[in-house]
Amino acid sequence: MRLALYEPDIPQNTGTILRLCACLGVEAHLIEPAGFPLTDRAFRRAGMDYLDQVAIVRHASFRQFDAWRRDEGLRLVLFTTRAQTSYLAHTYAASDVLLFGRESAGVPPAVAQAADVRLVIPMRPGLRSINVALSAAMALGEALRQTNPGH
Repeated sequence: MRLALYEPDIPQNTGTILRLCACLGVEAHLIEPAGFPLTDRAFRRAGMDYLDQVAIVRHASFRQFDAWRRDEGLRLVLFTTRAQTSYLAHTYAASDVLLFGRESAGVPPAVAQAADVRLVIPMRPGLRSINVALSAAMALGEALRQTNPGH
């Protein structure tokens, strides 16, 4: 299981997600460009004190990331408010890459189309979205529950 962030905007959210990945032993992929410097110093300033405990892979662009994951034979699972299928109705695989978009804009249509699966976290009508770090925790928790029972 891997978690990827598409051009993250907010360092505190990215730091929280990296901490989640560190604690759960999940590789984190950062797809650039980001809205802030993707440096150890920036992460530490955002409160990321588990930086040495997380495996981070940086990709210079979505194109580079997508080529990598296709070469590896990994399924791309996008979480988006524009999907119809609930993340709870999906069957995850250990080889999935869970992708989360920018806090300010999600992902562009070309990225959404490149995903093998598009899922939504159902929520009350009229509300915009759940914080990306909370969404990542919910989704990763369910994916790991399904693929790694008993842990």
